Amino acid sequence: MDAQEIVKRYAAGQRDFSRVSLIQVCLTNANLIGAHLTGAHLIKANLRGTNLTKAHLNQAKLNQANLADAEIVQACLIDAEMIDSDLSGADLREADLSGADLQGANLGGADLRGANLRGTNLEGADLRGADLTGVDLKETRLNRADLKGAYLEESELQEVELRRVQ
Repeated sequence: MDAQEIVKRYAAGQRDFSRVSLIQVCLTNANLIGAHLTGAHLIKANLRGTNLTKAHLNQAKLNQANLADAEIVQACLIDAEMIDSDLSGADLREADLSGADLQGANLGGADLRGANLRGTNLEGADLRGADLTGVDLKETRLNRADLKGAYLEESELQEVELRRVQ
């Protein structure tokens, strides 16, 4: 399946794209609200500006994907693999990223208010200027993360690993 096919099927009403392989696909500014992409392979995909509000991306592989400026509000990304992904400026309000692997991800300027990041791996992640207000960060690994200018008001920070944080 390619980008045109997924957009066409979505427009026709299909929402279940679970376990689809869309490696290096270009879906910039696509509308995929509520899409089911559980277990999908979106490695190195260009999803810049894509609307993934309320999408299901549990256990999806989004390593090195470009999700900059994407709308991922209330999306489910439980146990997603997003190593070295670009989520700069993304809207992740109330998203569930529990258990996700975001090692080395760029979340600079991202809006994560009310998100669930419990048990998430954010080692080496760039969180400069990110809004983490009210975020559940319990048991999260933030070693070597850059938190300069990040907002952490009302966030849960119990049992967080914070070695060599900037």
